[in-house]
Amino acid sequence: MEPVTQTTRVVQITVTDGYDLKGFKGDTPVTFIRAEFNQVVLGDSSKVTVSPEGTTKYNFTSSFEYNQDGGITLDDIAHKPAFLTVTEVLPKEKKQKEEKTLILGQAVVDLLPLLEGESSFEISVPLHPVQGSPLETLRPGVKQSSLDVKVSVGEPLLTSAQVLGGNLLKVTLEAAYSLPESFVPAGTQQNYMVGMQVPSVGEKDYTILFKNGNLKVGGEREPVPRPKKWPIANILAPGANNIPDEFIVGGPYEEEEGELNHPEDREFRNQAECVKKRIVWDLESRCYLDPSAAVSFQKRIADCRLWPVEITRVPLIVVPKGKAAKAEKAEDETLLSFHGVAYVNMVPLLYPGVKRIRGAFHVYPYIDSAVFEKTKCLFSLFRDTGHHNMIHNNKGGINSPLSKPVAKNLKEDKTVKEKDIDGKPRLTDMAPSLRSQSSDTPLEGETPVTHNPEGQQYLEAGTYIVLEIELDKALVPKRMPEELAERVKEMIPPRPPLTRRRGGAQKAVNDYHLQIKNISKAILDEYHRMFGKEVAKLEHEIDTETLEEQKCQLNYELNCSGKYFAFKEQLKHAVVKIVREKYLRTASFESQEELQTFISELYVFLVDQMHVALNQAMPDDIQGPVPVIQSTSGQLRLFAYEAEVNENYGMAAVYYEERLVREPHNLEHWLDYGAFCLLIEDNVKAQECFRKALSLNESHINSLLLCGILAVLLENYEQAEIFFEDATCLEPTNVIAWTLLGLYYEIQNNDIRMEMAFHEAFKQLQARVLQIPAGKQKSMGNMAGTIENMEEKGKMESNVGPWGTGNNTNNESSSSAVKAEASTGAAATLSIVDEFVEESSKLQSESREPITMKQSLDPVIGPNTSSMVLKDTTLNKKEASKCQDSPAFLHPPPSSVPQTHTTVFMETIRFLMKVNAVQYVHRVLAHELLCPQGGPSCEYYLVLAQTHLLKKDFAKTEECLQQAAQMDYLNPNVWALKGHLYFLSGNHVEAKACYERTVSFVVDATEMHFIFLRLGLIYLEEKEYEKAKKTYMQACKRSPSCLTWLGVGIACYRLEELTEAEDALSEANALNNYNAEVWAYLALVCLKNGRQLEAEQAYKYTLKLKLKDEVLLAEIHTVQEMVGFGNPSF
Repeated sequence: MEPVTQTTRVVQITVTDGYDLKGFKGDTPVTFIRAEFNQVVLGDSSKVTVSPEGTTKYNFTSSFEYNQDGGITLDDIAHKPAFLTVTEVLPKEKKQKEEKTLILGQAVVDLLPLLEGESSFEISVPLHPVQGSPLETLRPGVKQSSLDVKVSVGEPLLTSAQVLGGNLLKVTLEAAYSLPESFVPAGTQQNYMVGMQVPSVGEKDYTILFKNGNLKVGGEREPVPRPKKWPIANILAPGANNIPDEFIVGGPYEEEEGELNHPEDREFRNQAECVKKRIVWDLESRCYLDPSAAVSFQKRIADCRLWPVEITRVPLIVVPKGKAAKAEKAEDETLLSFHGVAYVNMVPLLYPGVKRIRGAFHVYPYIDSAVFEKTKCLFSLFRDTGHHNMIHNNKGGINSPLSKPVAKNLKEDKTVKEKDIDGKPRLTDMAPSLRSQSSDTPLEGETPVTHNPEGQQYLEAGTYIVLEIELDKALVPKRMPEELAERVKEMIPPRPPLTRRRGGAQKAVNDYHLQIKNISKAILDEYHRMFGKEVAKLEHEIDTETLEEQKCQLNYELNCSGKYFAFKEQLKHAVVKIVREKYLRTASFESQEELQTFISELYVFLVDQMHVALNQAMPDDIQGPVPVIQSTSGQLRLFAYEAEVNENYGMAAVYYEERLVREPHNLEHWLDYGAFCLLIEDNVKAQECFRKALSLNESHINSLLLCGILAVLLENYEQAEIFFEDATCLEPTNVIAWTLLGLYYEIQNNDIRMEMAFHEAFKQLQARVLQIPAGKQKSMGNMAGTIENMEEKGKMESNVGPWGTGNNTNNESSSSAVKAEASTGAAATLSIVDEFVEESSKLQSESREPITMKQSLDPVIGPNTSSMVLKDTTLNKKEASKCQDSPAFLHPPPSSVPQTHTTVFMETIRFLMKVNAVQYVHRVLAHELLCPQGGPSCEYYLVLAQTHLLKKDFAKTEECLQQAAQMDYLNPNVWALKGHLYFLSGNHVEAKACYERTVSFVVDATEMHFIFLRLGLIYLEEKEYEKAKKTYMQACKRSPSCLTWLGVGIACYRLEELTEAEDALSEANALNNYNAEVWAYLALVCLKNGRQLEAEQAYKYTLKLKLKDEVLLAEIHTVQEMVGFGNPSF
């Protein structure tokens, strides 16, 4: 598109044909067309006779000039259509001086395509009949009358820069609901008006007015969909009022952007929109924004945020009309009443990709100070000087009551005074009174309004208007999902598995084994040929001399026949490959000594591999392999967590890496390993793990979020935005993704986008909560059966992964993690997720009446609960514990009581704690504290206690726990965390009391594994071995591990139950044979049972694994001295 330099262009409107026309008299009426635009008659066509089939050719062209410097503007073209009025010319009667005409109908041509860069377009427009027209009485099945129209302009109205940078603003005013009681249809008729301003060319504003609202009594809801109407009065044909292909479709309240979109507003809106009075407009007004106006519009929204939309009414008074003294209605501009204002939050239009906002907005009394404070606007659209001429324009249009009827005299002046009542003035009319909203200089002589009793009635009645604002293009473009996916691929390219090489060291060795087997088989065949009959006679009773003689004869035969040299040649190629692939030798040796050394080394290797191959060829002579107990992936994960608790990070890494070796394509394993790397503050390696997981599944939401979190931690902010945006595009309903995106924008100080992301997160959470069926109850039978079922299922809990099988993190854990550090200030670790315990606990809690305590906690439960663990500061074998606040199944309210749902920030906190991204937690806690749906709660204080416990600030941790206990004294998670606090601080007496209280609750705490381990340890210290045994057995039923069986074994040993002790210790050793303490107690059991060999072997491994418990080692020495064996060094 070439740049347009001319300021004046002619727009031509050509009517070519008419179809299905019908007149008042006869089947071949004589008709003509009158074209009008912008209150001006463009011309009349010649009179044409319609054929009996109802078709005719007009070939009528009319035109108007568009001038950039004045006259008809782009805004006129945007919101005013061209009218084509078809009129029938009746035959003259006797003594009739003038022809009589009757209007058949009107067609409307929307000129909007000219503002979309087109220079011409053709369209078939329906001909809407006027009242009484014969076109109204069409039989069913008969087509509606229509006209073929072509609109063209010599050059496009817009340059390429205007097309790309400009925009089209559409404002639709639907209705005002819940009106004051003083609004009654009877009495003086009123003109109900609504107006607003938008930026136009330069610094001037453009006014959009909606007039002539229709006051209706209540009784039924407005139908949807219903057509939008032109903001133009006195259109002759009723059907021509409707804008083609534009409808008001409504929608759920929750999806609106206004003020009354909450569940608690539903009942009020239903009543207001069905029963109460309302004013209906259903008008759409358009405004073209050139590039500078679009930028100004965007800047004004960012500066002011709220946009004032004024509403008022003006009485229609009766005025005499000329000598005929006929009454005519006009507006009394001095009687402005019920002046109100609605504050429309326009900020959503600055959200990426948002082009439309629609919602209900409260109407407040118009008070100057309040309007200026909220919108920085000093002037009233309706009240201030200079607006009355714009608003109260009483000139009539060509078809208005103030103009002479077209049917009576068509020879009058074709210039129309006014037909459009949308009140859009020229900018020159508005210049004296309108200022920029950013201006802070009031008009001199203006008295600001400080009291508005009529407007106060809007507030008392709860009046609101329903408004829609739509742009043709988003002010802030949004990256397309395809672009985000491509950017992610660029950062994390797919990594296909490496193609296996055909060669290599292992293949060379395998080939050598194969040759050895083939040669040995050939030698055995030769031996059988030579000595087979003799061996069969002797029946395996062959002495050494005979065998030696047979060997000599066999060697002689092989050498004489040349087979020996053939075997050597057969092996030569395999040996060469070993030299090249195994030893990487391809060049000559520099010295004879180096050659001899290499040959010696190679000979030893070849002999060893020959023995391996021969043993494989003779399986009967080989002892079977020792069966190995293969740990499951869930068990390895549990062992890794236990190693983390003991700060044995090397062993934890071994377990994680073993999981990866077994299942390298399982992204859950990579996520777990990445979270572990975050724990040890290896952010670079954590990023590699998360990106590896993302490369396995580019649509995995958790992987995207974790990559984004690591990008923020490593200050790669551009990449972080791409990851978070991609997550929201792939799963728009993900609450945590939107919240993390909002937190990212907060870090970037982008308040508008932060507000957008948080708003979307709350919206998705609200939609999810509404989908949850209320009052869900489950029949559980008796409690004994429930507990038994829980214990049986608890055995499998350690196999459940924390990441789930899907991508949705919205159903994550219902409680936050509790985490503590071990000695030397090490970072605290993630604890094992007990999904089955949570499910069982939830079922169990739902089967009983809740304990009524004041709480504001999360009732939304998910299976993937995450928590942080606590570590003992003195003993390596102490197990970690976690405390999560999941009040929904700890103390669920009855189904008849409305539940308090979680907030987006608390859900995000749980996710961050699960992945050890605790750097974000304090920031999110601040949002939770200020959130209207959040605030201080038991869960809030529990999370805050975790953060203090991570820093070893026991005093502040205790303060937070006291606050949590005050809110929910009977929450087992509070007592569990108290137990961890006392345990870490060395007060085992208080820790024991807290743990016992936690275990005694009907409902378990969210994580019981490490609670049992620590309580069992305290029992062992206090020599309460029966209680210790029982406690450890409970842990074994839930999630068996080396440490749980070790506890059982120790308790049984102290109770002199040696058989049970040995069984338990054997289980522990099978799960982890690198635990020195297990070998130590096995040595004690074997010493007591008198098994010397096993005792010495167990003692040997105890020393080899470097047992650190000196007291236990001294006990072993004492027993060895007592029984007299067990120590080979004696």
